[in-house]
Amino acid sequence: MNSGIALFENFKIRRIYDEKAVEWFFSVVDILQVLLQQPDYQAARNYWKVLKNRLRKEGSESVTKCNRLKLSAADGKSYLTDVADAETLLRIIQTVPSPKAEPVKLWLAKVGYERLQDMADPARSVDRAREYWQQRGRSEKWIQQRMMGQETRNKLTDYWKDHEIKEESEYAILTNIIHKEWSGISVQKHKQIKGLKDQNLRDHMNEAELIFTALAELSTRQFAESIQATGMTENADAGKKGGGVARRARKDLEDKTGRKVVTGENFLPPAQSRKMIDEKDRK
Repeated sequence: MNSGIALFENFKIRRIYDEKAVEWFFSVVDILQVLLQQPDYQAARNYWKVLKNRLRKEGSESVTKCNRLKLSAADGKSYLTDVADAETLLRIIQTVPSPKAEPVKLWLAKVGYERLQDMADPARSVDRAREYWQQRGRSEKWIQQRMMGQETRNKLTDYWKDHEIKEESEYAILTNIIHKEWSGISVQKHKQIKGLKDQNLRDHMNEAELIFTALAELSTRQFAESIQATGMTENADAGKKGGGVARRARKDLEDKTGRKVVTGENFLPPAQSRKMIDEKDRK
């Protein structure tokens, strides 16, 4: 998942992009702040708490369709936050009396329309992703590697989905098995090395890290396909074998070049990178 902030007038709206669902999810409280023109986050949070209870008592499906995902807060830490897709937010907005409702509806409708365009023409989402990376100063070589890696990842998750891997937690467990096998460290440890919090690890990988991640996931899928791996146990075994292929290649490259593949290199803004270094120095 990619996280970020969208600006609406003078308000910051936290959002997170689910690559599997091809959809943005937005912080419900942040949207309510706009509707209520309420600069106090806690006041908007209390409003949502009351509204959520009311909607739940009325039997509204809007509350049940809200997910809880980790988003970065004002203190720099990440907390579980109620988020919803554009369709669910539009239903919640209907319950809030506010002169700001219509502009927010139009903004969310635009987001939803872009998603429909992407579903009808997948090439649009590819072009949108490429433009996103270009705006952030990524080289064409890095962008190409990132997008090829994502295609490899999608083919693997498609296989899992068709072979009894359904829960989000199961995807995360298998991903971590593969990652730890090829890199020698967990996904979380890798993020720590790079000084990341809620950012997407792959978005901050160097070229070599992207290549070995893709090799591990490609090998995993081919091992899984060769035995028609089904369920967690068999797919976990395929993940270890696939990750092992990339681990051996990584070690061979490191032995011959004297350079580590896994590094603390990232694409954080200079200020955040400086803060990360200072925090490490204090430990």
